[in-house]
Amino acid sequence: MSEKTPPRSRRRRLMPRRRGKPGTPPGTLTPNPQAPPPTIRVVAYGPTTHDEATLTSVAELRGWLTRPGSLWVDVAGLGDVDAIRQLGELFGLHPLALEDVVNTHQRPKLEQYGEHLFAVARMLHDQQSLESEQLALFVAPRFVVTFQERLDDDLAPVRERLRRPGSLVRERGTDYLAYAILDDVVDHYFPVLDRLGERLEGLEERITEGGGAELLHQIRDVKHDLQVVRRAAWPLRDLLNAALRETSAPVTAETRLYLRDCHDHTVQAMDLVETYREIANGLMDLYLSTMSYKTNEVMKVLALIATIFIPLTFVAGIYGMNFDPASSPWNMPELDAYWGYPLVLTAMAAVGATMVLYFKRRRWL
Repeated sequence: MSEKTPPRSRRRRLMPRRRGKPGTPPGTLTPNPQAPPPTIRVVAYGPTTHDEATLTSVAELRGWLTRPGSLWVDVAGLGDVDAIRQLGELFGLHPLALEDVVNTHQRPKLEQYGEHLFAVARMLHDQQSLESEQLALFVAPRFVVTFQERLDDDLAPVRERLRRPGSLVRERGTDYLAYAILDDVVDHYFPVLDRLGERLEGLEERITEGGGAELLHQIRDVKHDLQVVRRAAWPLRDLLNAALRETSAPVTAETRLYLRDCHDHTVQAMDLVETYREIANGLMDLYLSTMSYKTNEVMKVLALIATIFIPLTFVAGIYGMNFDPASSPWNMPELDAYWGYPLVLTAMAAVGATMVLYFKRRRWL
């Protein structure tokens, strides 16, 4: 890392920036210029049928709408606003919801738009640094449409379950598919929390063994990552609570049972986050206390050394004033003594040794 490059904890932003300009009409799609072009994956499935493909344009989706069973359209990449607008027109998605899809700073939430539900969740990516990605999800009785920021297939486990004949996600409706997607998002929180717990344990050992200022930056990094997880998991719990209270289509009573289990997993993740945050705060206090203790130890040693040399300096100062004993018998007659010099040195050594023994008896050393 160069001298001009700040630490990682200072470079990363916790709060995202909004891209919409003040005064922009509602429903305006403002894309991120750095967003990749979309990749459209489509899956048509049922209890006995399964077909999937990767499409190059929205127009190719029209032929899939007439297929029997349920339909899952997964869009990875939000760089093409026209394609997103065409998808909204094809599936009847509300413009306000599409605006939230493009503006990826949304917190997890659940909203009702006509006969379909709109949900936003945050997926976690723990690679070089922990980041969250927005997942937007539309659920209707006939289809599920998801929007991911990245081209990575983060929902591959759900896609794999759809390929297995006899799986519950094949047997049930689109609401169960939506649950499976949200459950996959929550399941990915726990490996991230496990790694954060291991980092906290390692930091605790290094602090107790003694470490440098880099430990402070590492503790701050862990606290930042815990805040990222908290901002993803806490509102997701509210989302699942709202889904459990949802009695209208497309959420059925059977799926609400599974959503309750997903809600329990989110609560467990939140408990871990709060526990780790308390541990991180404790490690910060432990580090500062350790540094303060080391500083006090250094200051105590320096103070004791100075205290020992005070009387020695006093004696050396007296005998360094160059009085002439020939002028007066009161002008340091011991300067003419044959053993004067070694006697003074011996006295000074005795004074220093006495003070050292006294400090040890008082347990100051």
